Amino acid sequence: MSTDTPWASSGASSKVQLSAWRDLFTQTRRQADDQRDLEDQLKAWSEKNCSAGAAIYRQSAAGGGSFERWICVGTTNFPQQFDALDVEDGRPKQPELAQWRCLELPGLALLHDARVEDESAVLLLLAGAKISQLKRQIQEQSFEAMFRGVELEALYEVGLAIASTLDLKKLGEEVLLRAALLLDARRAALYLIEDGTYRLTSRLGGSAMTEFSDGQLDLESLVAGEGALPEDLLPGARYLLAVWVEIEGSPKGLLVVGDKESRVGVGPFAAKDRRTLSLFANQAAIALENAKLHMLALEKERLEREMELAAEIQQQILPKSMPEIPGFDVIGWNRPAQQVGGDYFDFQKVGDGRWVLVVGDVTGKGMPAALLVSTVHSALRVLLDRMEIGPALIERLNRHIYESSSTNKFITMLLAFLDTDSGDLAYVNAGHNPGVLIRRDGEVAHLSSKGLPLGLLPESVYGSADLRLEPGDLVCIYSDGITECESSKDEEEFGLGRLIELLARAPDRCLQEILQEIDETMLTWAQGRAQGDDQTVILLRRR
Repeated sequence: MSTDTPWASSGASSKVQLSAWRDLFTQTRRQADDQRDLEDQLKAWSEKNCSAGAAIYRQSAAGGGSFERWICVGTTNFPQQFDALDVEDGRPKQPELAQWRCLELPGLALLHDARVEDESAVLLLLAGAKISQLKRQIQEQSFEAMFRGVELEALYEVGLAIASTLDLKKLGEEVLLRAALLLDARRAALYLIEDGTYRLTSRLGGSAMTEFSDGQLDLESLVAGEGALPEDLLPGARYLLAVWVEIEGSPKGLLVVGDKESRVGVGPFAAKDRRTLSLFANQAAIALENAKLHMLALEKERLEREMELAAEIQQQILPKSMPEIPGFDVIGWNRPAQQVGGDYFDFQKVGDGRWVLVVGDVTGKGMPAALLVSTVHSALRVLLDRMEIGPALIERLNRHIYESSSTNKFITMLLAFLDTDSGDLAYVNAGHNPGVLIRRDGEVAHLSSKGLPLGLLPESVYGSADLRLEPGDLVCIYSDGITECESSKDEEEFGLGRLIELLARAPDRCLQEILQEIDETMLTWAQGRAQGDDQTVILLRRR
């Protein structure tokens, strides 16, 4: 500081001093470091008027009447703190400070030698300190306001940027990039909750833990910024900041950033950074939820298209029209419980006057069952072209299904071999519901099972049985979706007895009428209850 100070000349009047102080403070307000200037001024004044030194105190951040030392000059060891309540008539009450006077302005105090009589200059000095303090506060508030404005603008821009992305993978990468830019972070990772597990969606700047459970890490302490940092979350990171990714107060994931850039390398995150990251995470959560819903909608649409295609394929497998079998009337019907089903029926001519009728029922419903139906249909068509009709054909089909399907998938099947010339009907029942034969005279016979369902065991053996159809005899082959249809009131099954009664009531009706009655009876029996299983029927009558 220049030696041309206002107190350098002895005998200067108080008026001259005041003028010089005013000019000096005008100069101080134009300088970059007010604290350094105040310290120089306090030192110059102390050397002229109070050789033992002086100290300026400012109110403690904790508030109340406590003051902490701010600027200190001279040889005296001024206390780090003192209480304004311990000051009376401008003098501290503490014995060790009895030789000092205390001048106060709101939020500031100055201790100096009690022997100084003219306090005008020191009052101006204290006023200058107050101006400096207010100036710093204004600067800090202005900076904070500017920072908030920049923060809000950045968050707005970030919100627009991420809201325009519906690809979940790209969105995760964009979220991390924006978070790192907002907070000057070197590392970042985004975790989303799937089935109770936090799974890594995206990472930036290094490796990250791929997944963890809620109890594996102390997430509450991590988000609160307390306790030890988990070493494996962002390996090698010295500082971490984590916030929840929430939707309506429910955690959907975790956003973590690490190692804030500083002039000396990396440093800790400030308190305001947590607020900024939390605000950003709120915006990111909405964008991530939208992207996830969009992805689910696309997946649902894709599955619906696949189901429609599967239904079309299955409709191609099932007979498009009923065959003309000389001397016999035949009709088939199928109603799946879902868009595609696991029931199967077919008619195939295998020679002059010989036909095969088949009804199959795959375990389960929907797409997996429909896929096995397709396999069975293709395999059976090939085998019928290459092998004689009989148990050996069924045993070969069983081995094929066993080898080409999963262990929990099998199919029950009833195959009937009709000789139209003689009326003989041979059949193999592989674990299927017993078919029903209703004779013209009302006698009832069953086409019972002669072996295990297909696909259970590779070396299953099957037997066949024969019967002859006389004019007026009616055969019904059905799936368990008919007899196990439950009523909505007491969940009672329709049962085989009711089906036989329905078939026997009017033996002379055309098959279409009988089939229509079966259809209507099933709907009436269930009374609006969701169909529990696929329903399939084949009716065959000798004229």
